[in-house]
Amino acid sequence: MSTPHKSNPLRVVVMHGDQTGEELMLETLRVAQALGVDFDFEDFDLSLANREATHNEVVHAAGNAMLECGYGLKAATITPETGTLGSPNAILRNAMKAQVILRTGRRIPNVLPVAGVHAPIAVARMAVEDAYGAKEWRETIDGDEVAYRTSQIHRSTCQAVAEFAFLYAKKNGATVFGGPKFTVSPVYEGMFKEEMDAASRRHPDVEYRPLLIDATLALLLQANGQALVIPAMNRDGDLLSDLILQMFGSIAGSESLVLAVDNETQSVKAVMAEAPHGTAPALEGKDIANPMGMILALGALLSYVPGKAYERASRAIYEAVFEAIHNGHATTDLGGHLGTKAFTDEIIQRVGTKLEVWSSLS
Repeated sequence: MSTPHKSNPLRVVVMHGDQTGEELMLETLRVAQALGVDFDFEDFDLSLANREATHNEVVHAAGNAMLECGYGLKAATITPETGTLGSPNAILRNAMKAQVILRTGRRIPNVLPVAGVHAPIAVARMAVEDAYGAKEWRETIDGDEVAYRTSQIHRSTCQAVAEFAFLYAKKNGATVFGGPKFTVSPVYEGMFKEEMDAASRRHPDVEYRPLLIDATLALLLQANGQALVIPAMNRDGDLLSDLILQMFGSIAGSESLVLAVDNETQSVKAVMAEAPHGTAPALEGKDIANPMGMILALGALLSYVPGKAYERASRAIYEAVFEAIHNGHATTDLGGHLGTKAFTDEIIQRVGTKLEVWSSLS
């Protein structure tokens, strides 16, 4: 993806959502206006009502637009339990040809973690295939009902996740840790282990501790403080992500990234950033939902855009958010007293100050 010029605004696909998901998106767009970045936002209404009205065409259109421009920011959406709409996230991941989902647990100031963890723990999981999208059916045999499932993974997906995990660990001084249950599933999950081992040979300078998934879970509770990157199968990674974010005390301090990676160059072709939480209908309209994860999603998205202005804007967001929390300016779920809008106002003020000071220093 080429570096945008000042005369060429940064095109970002903005996917609006449901309930508090949409409320937090609007707060995040307020932060975007304070960054000094010229955005060209392309809006898509992914609310449940509009997905039903368009029979999911709006979701496919958003995914195609994201693959074209390379950048997307998504609000939380409702996935209906019944009907034929299915998950908008699954449609988007397939449309943008994503292979990797990255979620990072990190210390949140003034929030007590579990098991003494303090260094970041990132989960790089498969974004597609495996248990999600598997064909399922039931049959009755000799009077007993039998359930079946067929799932698949591509070697190219295994390679993309493994290579990304090692590159991310190298960039962040982390250890690649864990792995699939390849002893029980040497053909299916063993293919992923083969690609992890191959990536380790390509990156001998990255510490590598391959473990079965059950040992990975057990040893996480004995973490000695080192930064970790855990490559994972799709469902394993889904479970790991939720566990690890809660180990740091809250899912509020993280963002979720969906990445399409070029296996030849290992460059990121497209990235979709979102908060890891859902739509929280009980909080809708009360000005108490925490916008931290969604604001961090914007910061994470900008970290993948080439150019000093975007790097500076991303850094300003991260520093502003965690400094605000450290100084006691937090929403009620993190022990503070601020509402949704007041917390966003605090971040906007801090971001503006940082950018102004950095500009004068440079």
